[in-house]
Amino acid sequence: MPSKQALVRRPGPRLAEGLITHIERRPVDPALALRQWEAYVQVLHDHGWHTTEVDPADDCPDAVFVEDSMVVFRNVALLARPGAGPRRAEVPAARAAVEALGCSVNEIRAPGTLDGGDVLKVGDTLYVGRGGRTNADGVRQLRAVFEPLGARVVAVPVSRVLHLKSAVTALPDGTVIGHPPLVDDPAAFPRFLPVAEESGSHVVLLGGGKLLMAASAPRSAELFADLGYQPVGVDISEFEKLEGCVTCLSVRLRELYA
Repeated sequence: MPSKQALVRRPGPRLAEGLITHIERRPVDPALALRQWEAYVQVLHDHGWHTTEVDPADDCPDAVFVEDSMVVFRNVALLARPGAGPRRAEVPAARAAVEALGCSVNEIRAPGTLDGGDVLKVGDTLYVGRGGRTNADGVRQLRAVFEPLGARVVAVPVSRVLHLKSAVTALPDGTVIGHPPLVDDPAAFPRFLPVAEESGSHVVLLGGGKLLMAASAPRSAELFADLGYQPVGVDISEFEKLEGCVTCLSVRLRELYA
Protein backbone atom coordinates (compact mmCIF):
# COMPACT_ATOMS: atom_id res chain seq x y z
CA MET A 1 0.00 0.00 0.00
CA PRO A 2 1.20 3.56 -0.62
CA SER A 3 2.57 5.30 2.42
CA LYS A 4 1.04 8.33 4.12
CA GLN A 5 4.15 9.96 5.56
CA ALA A 6 4.63 13.71 5.70
CA LEU A 7 7.43 16.00 6.79
CA VAL A 8 6.42 19.19 8.61
CA ARG A 9 8.36 21.95 10.37
CA ARG A 10 6.91 24.27 12.97
CA PRO A 11 7.06 28.02 12.37
CA GLY A 12 10.05 29.74 13.93
CA PRO A 13 10.38 32.98 15.90
CA ARG A 14 11.35 35.02 12.82
CA LEU A 15 8.37 33.91 10.69
CA ALA A 16 7.14 37.48 10.19
CA GLU A 17 10.42 38.31 8.40
CA GLY A 18 9.76 35.76 5.65
CA LEU A 19 10.54 36.66 2.05
CA ILE A 20 7.76 37.97 -0.18
CA THR A 21 7.96 38.70 -3.90
CA HIS A 22 4.57 39.34 -5.49
CA ILE A 23 2.45 40.79 -2.67
CA GLU A 24 2.57 43.65 -0.19
CA ARG A 25 3.90 42.87 3.28
CA ARG A 26 1.30 42.68 6.03
CA PRO A 27 1.77 42.08 9.77
CA VAL A 28 1.97 38.42 10.77
CA ASP A 29 0.79 37.14 14.15
CA PRO A 30 3.31 34.43 15.18
CA ALA A 31 1.11 33.02 17.94
CA LEU A 32 -1.84 32.67 15.58
CA ALA A 33 0.44 31.16 12.94
CA LEU A 34 1.55 28.47 15.39
CA ARG A 35 -2.07 27.60 16.23
CA GLN A 36 -2.90 27.42 12.54
CA TRP A 37 0.10 25.19 11.88
CA GLU A 38 -0.93 22.86 14.71
CA ALA A 39 -4.44 22.66 13.24
CA TYR A 40 -3.00 21.87 9.80
CA VAL A 41 -0.90 19.03 11.24
CA GLN A 42 -3.93 17.74 13.14
CA VAL A 43 -5.90 17.50 9.88
CA LEU A 44 -3.14 15.32 8.45
CA HIS A 45 -3.28 13.08 11.53
CA ASP A 46 -7.07 12.92 11.40
CA HIS A 47 -6.84 11.53 7.86
CA GLY A 48 -4.32 8.83 8.58
CA TRP A 49 -1.07 10.64 7.88
CA HIS A 50 2.01 10.10 10.00
CA THR A 51 4.10 13.24 10.40
CA THR A 52 7.81 13.66 11.06
CA GLU A 53 8.79 17.03 12.41
CA VAL A 54 11.96 18.38 10.80
CA ASP A 55 14.34 19.98 13.30
CA PRO A 56 13.81 23.74 13.68
CA ALA A 57 15.81 26.28 11.70
CA ASP A 58 15.03 29.28 13.86
CA ASP A 59 17.32 31.65 11.94
CA CYS A 60 15.41 30.91 8.72
CA PRO A 61 12.08 32.77 8.64
CA ASP A 62 10.68 30.68 5.77
CA ALA A 63 11.66 27.26 7.15
CA VAL A 64 8.02 26.36 7.92
CA PHE A 65 7.51 26.09 4.15
CA VAL A 66 9.25 22.74 4.22
CA GLU A 67 8.03 21.60 0.79
CA ASP A 68 10.59 23.90 -0.80
CA SER A 69 13.45 21.84 0.66
CA MET A 70 13.08 18.85 -1.67
CA VAL A 71 11.23 16.97 -4.39
CA VAL A 72 10.36 13.32 -3.77
CA PHE A 73 9.55 10.85 -6.56
CA ARG A 74 9.03 7.21 -5.68
CA ASN A 75 11.51 6.68 -2.81
CA VAL A 76 14.12 9.17 -4.06
CA ALA A 77 14.46 12.63 -2.54
CA LEU A 78 16.15 15.37 -4.55
CA LEU A 79 17.27 18.04 -2.11
CA ALA A 80 16.66 21.56 -3.30
CA ARG A 81 19.15 24.35 -3.74
CA PRO A 82 16.80 27.27 -3.12
CA GLY A 83 16.88 30.17 -5.53
CA ALA A 84 16.89 32.54 -2.54
CA GLY A 85 20.31 32.13 -0.95
CA PRO A 86 19.21 32.73 2.66
CA ARG A 87 16.90 29.70 2.42
CA ARG A 88 19.70 27.21 1.72
CA ALA A 89 20.35 26.78 5.45
CA GLU A 90 16.91 25.13 5.68
CA VAL A 91 18.02 22.06 3.73
CA PRO A 92 20.45 20.12 6.00
CA ALA A 93 17.88 19.24 8.67
CA ALA A 94 15.38 18.29 5.96
CA ARG A 95 18.01 15.93 4.55
CA ALA A 96 18.41 14.25 7.93
CA ALA A 97 14.66 13.78 8.29
CA VAL A 98 14.13 12.24 4.87
CA GLU A 99 17.18 10.00 5.21
CA ALA A 100 15.76 8.69 8.50
CA LEU A 101 12.62 7.64 6.60
CA GLY A 102 14.73 5.51 4.26
CA CYS A 103 14.77 7.62 1.12
CA SER A 104 17.64 7.61 -1.31
CA VAL A 105 18.98 11.14 -1.49
CA ASN A 106 20.33 13.27 -4.34
CA GLU A 107 20.92 17.01 -4.34
CA ILE A 108 20.86 19.96 -6.71
CA ARG A 109 24.36 21.37 -7.17
CA ALA A 110 25.58 24.81 -8.22
CA PRO A 111 24.91 26.56 -10.51
CA GLY A 112 21.52 24.91 -10.44
CA THR A 113 18.70 26.28 -8.30
CA LEU A 114 15.42 24.56 -7.57
CA ASP A 115 12.65 25.07 -5.01
CA GLY A 116 10.38 22.14 -4.21
CA GLY A 117 7.36 24.40 -4.57
CA ASP A 118 8.15 24.72 -8.27
CA VAL A 119 7.45 21.03 -8.95
CA LEU A 120 3.93 19.66 -9.44
CA LYS A 121 3.57 15.88 -9.70
CA VAL A 122 0.63 14.56 -11.71
CA GLY A 123 1.01 10.81 -11.95
CA ASP A 124 4.47 10.23 -13.41
CA THR A 125 4.63 13.72 -14.94
CA LEU A 126 6.64 16.35 -13.10
CA TYR A 127 5.80 19.88 -14.15
CA VAL A 128 8.57 22.24 -13.11
CA GLY A 129 8.22 26.01 -13.05
CA ARG A 130 10.93 28.09 -14.71
CA GLY A 131 11.40 31.81 -14.26
CA GLY A 132 11.47 32.44 -10.54
CA ARG A 133 13.40 30.46 -7.94
CA THR A 134 14.23 27.54 -10.27
CA ASN A 135 16.70 27.93 -13.14
CA ALA A 136 17.46 25.95 -16.28
CA ASP A 137 20.28 23.98 -14.68
CA GLY A 138 18.00 23.04 -11.81
CA VAL A 139 15.49 21.68 -14.33
CA ARG A 140 18.29 19.76 -16.09
CA GLN A 141 19.39 18.14 -12.83
CA LEU A 142 15.83 17.28 -11.87
CA ARG A 143 15.40 15.58 -15.21
CA ALA A 144 18.69 13.68 -14.86
CA VAL A 145 17.67 12.27 -11.46
CA PHE A 146 14.04 11.38 -12.09
CA GLU A 147 13.67 10.49 -15.76
CA PRO A 148 15.62 7.21 -15.26
CA LEU A 149 13.00 6.34 -12.62
CA GLY A 150 10.17 6.72 -15.13
CA ALA A 151 9.27 10.38 -14.67
CA ARG A 152 8.37 12.70 -17.50
CA VAL A 153 9.66 16.21 -16.78
CA VAL A 154 7.88 19.18 -18.39
CA ALA A 155 9.16 22.74 -17.87
CA VAL A 156 6.48 25.45 -17.76
CA PRO A 157 6.83 29.23 -17.36
CA VAL A 158 6.25 30.98 -14.02
CA SER A 159 6.30 34.77 -13.80
CA ARG A 160 3.15 35.88 -11.97
CA VAL A 161 3.60 34.06 -8.64
CA LEU A 162 6.40 32.84 -6.39
CA HIS A 163 6.32 29.14 -7.33
CA LEU A 164 4.52 26.94 -9.84
CA LYS A 165 2.42 25.49 -7.02
CA SER A 166 1.46 29.02 -5.99
CA ALA A 167 -0.46 29.01 -9.28
CA VAL A 168 -1.59 25.41 -9.85
CA THR A 169 -2.04 22.04 -8.18
CA ALA A 170 -4.04 18.99 -9.31
CA LEU A 171 -7.16 17.06 -8.35
CA PRO A 172 -7.04 13.29 -7.79
CA ASP A 173 -8.08 12.63 -11.40
CA GLY A 174 -5.10 14.61 -12.70
CA THR A 175 -6.99 17.76 -13.65
CA VAL A 176 -4.79 20.79 -13.00
CA ILE A 177 -6.55 23.62 -11.16
CA GLY A 178 -5.59 27.27 -11.06
CA HIS A 179 -6.78 30.87 -10.84
CA PRO A 180 -6.38 32.06 -14.47
CA PRO A 181 -4.86 35.53 -13.82
CA LEU A 182 -1.92 33.83 -12.07
CA VAL A 183 -1.27 31.00 -14.55
CA ASP A 184 1.21 31.83 -17.31
CA ASP A 185 0.15 29.08 -19.73
CA PRO A 186 -2.95 27.01 -18.91
CA ALA A 187 -2.48 25.21 -22.25
CA ALA A 188 0.68 23.59 -20.84
CA PHE A 189 -1.61 21.15 -19.02
CA PRO A 190 -3.75 18.57 -20.85
CA ARG A 191 -6.71 19.25 -18.53
CA PHE A 192 -7.08 22.61 -16.80
CA LEU A 193 -9.96 23.72 -14.56
CA PRO A 194 -10.16 27.42 -13.64
CA VAL A 195 -11.10 28.34 -10.07
CA ALA A 196 -12.51 31.60 -8.77
CA GLU A 197 -10.07 32.27 -5.92
CA GLU A 198 -6.29 32.34 -5.79
CA SER A 199 -6.20 30.09 -2.73
CA GLY A 200 -8.58 27.70 -4.45
CA SER A 201 -5.66 26.73 -6.67
CA HIS A 202 -4.04 24.76 -3.85
CA VAL A 203 -5.13 21.33 -2.65
CA VAL A 204 -3.40 18.52 -0.78
CA LEU A 205 -4.77 15.08 -1.61
CA LEU A 206 -5.57 13.46 1.74
CA GLY A 207 -6.87 10.23 0.21
CA GLY A 208 -10.37 8.95 -0.46
CA GLY A 209 -11.35 12.01 -2.47
CA LYS A 210 -10.69 14.36 0.44
CA LEU A 211 -8.95 17.64 -0.37
CA LEU A 212 -7.11 19.72 2.23
CA MET A 213 -7.48 23.35 1.21
CA ALA A 214 -7.51 26.86 2.59
CA ALA A 215 -10.64 28.13 4.30
CA SER A 216 -10.25 31.34 2.27
CA ALA A 217 -11.57 29.65 -0.90
CA PRO A 218 -15.24 28.81 -0.25
CA ARG A 219 -16.34 29.10 -3.89
CA SER A 220 -13.61 26.73 -5.02
CA ALA A 221 -14.56 24.32 -2.24
CA GLU A 222 -18.14 24.37 -3.50
CA LEU A 223 -16.93 23.61 -7.03
CA PHE A 224 -14.87 20.64 -5.83
CA ALA A 225 -17.80 19.33 -3.78
CA ASP A 226 -19.97 19.50 -6.89
CA LEU A 227 -17.35 17.35 -8.63
CA GLY A 228 -17.71 14.70 -5.94
CA TYR A 229 -14.74 15.55 -3.75
CA GLN A 230 -14.82 16.35 -0.03
CA PRO A 231 -13.06 19.63 0.80
CA VAL A 232 -11.44 19.84 4.24
CA GLY A 233 -10.81 23.49 5.05
CA VAL A 234 -8.11 24.87 7.30
CA ASP A 235 -7.35 28.50 8.18
CA ILE A 236 -3.81 29.42 7.11
CA SER A 237 -4.29 33.19 6.90
CA GLU A 238 -0.95 34.03 8.52
CA PHE A 239 0.96 31.89 6.03
CA GLU A 240 -0.99 33.33 3.09
CA LYS A 241 0.45 36.73 4.10
CA LEU A 242 3.87 35.23 3.24
CA GLU A 243 2.81 33.69 -0.10
CA GLY A 244 2.33 30.33 1.60
CA CYS A 245 -0.37 27.78 0.88
CA VAL A 246 -1.50 24.35 2.06
CA THR A 247 0.96 22.46 -0.13
CA CYS A 248 4.12 24.17 1.04
CA LEU A 249 3.55 23.40 4.75
CA SER A 250 4.42 19.71 4.27
CA VAL A 251 6.29 17.24 2.10
CA ARG A 252 4.04 14.27 1.34
CA LEU A 253 5.85 10.95 0.82
CA ARG A 254 3.34 8.63 -0.81
CA GLU A 255 5.65 6.01 -2.26
CA LEU A 256 7.68 4.68 0.66
CA TYR A 257 6.99 0.95 0.76
CA ALA A 258 7.81 -1.28 3.68
